[in-house]
Amino acid sequence: MTIVLLLAPFSLLLALTGLAAFWWTIRDGQYDDPQGDAARILDDHLTDGPDRES
Repeated sequence: MTIVLLLAPFSLLLALTGLAAFWWTIRDGQYDDPQGDAARILDDHLTDGPDRES
């Protein structure tokens, strides 16, 4: 029974920490342009490496 009294507040604290982190990402603008990110991944001309020789 003692373990329940220890783990219950710990789990609530962990859940509140996760919720705070999620709220922080929303306020930071992490999810503002999901369509642009999805399209950007498919572009071949946006590579960071050296040019490919044809």
